[in-house]
Amino acid sequence: MRVVVIGAGVVGAAVAAELAARGARVTVLEADHPGAGTTANSFAWINSANKEPEPYFALNHAGIRAHYELAGEGAPWFFPTGNLEWAVTDRHKEVLAGRVARLRARDYPVEWITAEQARELEPDLAPAPSHAVFAFFPEEAYTLPVLLLSRLLGAARDRGARVVGGARVTAIEHGPAGATVICADGGRHPADTVVSCAGRWTQGVAQLAGAHVPMADPDLAGSATVGFLATTAPAAARLSGVLTGPRLNVRPDGGGRLLLQALDLDATADPAKPYAPDGEIATDMLARLPEVLNGAEGTVVEKVRVGRRAMPGDGFTVAGFPATDVPFYVVATHSGITLAPLLGRLVADELYGDESPLLKDFRPGRFTSGAVLPPPPPARRPGEQ
Repeated sequence: MRVVVIGAGVVGAAVAAELAARGARVTVLEADHPGAGTTANSFAWINSANKEPEPYFALNHAGIRAHYELAGEGAPWFFPTGNLEWAVTDRHKEVLAGRVARLRARDYPVEWITAEQARELEPDLAPAPSHAVFAFFPEEAYTLPVLLLSRLLGAARDRGARVVGGARVTAIEHGPAGATVICADGGRHPADTVVSCAGRWTQGVAQLAGAHVPMADPDLAGSATVGFLATTAPAAARLSGVLTGPRLNVRPDGGGRLLLQALDLDATADPAKPYAPDGEIATDMLARLPEVLNGAEGTVVEKVRVGRRAMPGDGFTVAGFPATDVPFYVVATHSGITLAPLLGRLVADELYGDESPLLKDFRPGRFTSGAVLPPPPPARRPGEQ
């Protein structure tokens, strides 16, 4: 089987690696360079705790397990150190208690812990008010996404896949022997099946194949598709896992650096604007850091960027063959980091004829051409359902 995979982010790399492992002749076409899209601009928290409804939760929970399988006894890109969340307000406590009860009913690992136990997990955790409650999600993890990408793309190359950078797709032609993908540089790439893993460019790529896969606008300021990420300089604070505090999320980012996220600030995020490392957003996040972590005094921000999420029009993963004459399979998801290793396997299964029950609720046929979809809601902040 000849397969052209469009997009060399983590999802495209995972699909290419799995298909190549099964003997497919794989060509990966990347418009820029691997990881140039969403992959390198993600908080990269591997979880399923807030993924609803149940089919989306189940897909993401299976995605967590796939990361553990890929990493085996240990891997330099995967850190299964859990997520610690705490609530201070009555509303946040109510929402967190409901989520913990729901997750326990689904056999998702979560436990209530004391403030003392929280500090045993994270010795530099900042003191919380005495009325705070703590929940620990031990199965959750984070990844260093570019290292994960290099592992997946390297495996694809090792298995014979060809990766072509600077190959912007401009046309997908249907022919008697399958399809031909045409690039701006004049390259023509024949395939028995084309798999789109184009992230936030999915809608335009799907249109080239005659398919309708709406995506939320990745450039719309203040929308659900955009969010600030701030990377600090190395800080002498101990942190092993993900911390989701009332006003700031923090995780390690390698080499002593911290990655900061404050979801309430995202309403002002504009991907068309630059944000200075000593500007208002960075200053606000740094002012919140002592609420979460001790030992980070004097920390400075090295970089502020606006991540743009690859989000299908209704907010949920898309995977399957849309209604088109071209042999064309499309994958798009907001949960690409969590789902990539799993989607690689499931998409390869489906291309070889084995449909996945985990994907049955996420087919592209649910979209009706011309229908106007409401924008997906923004990421949940603490205390929100």
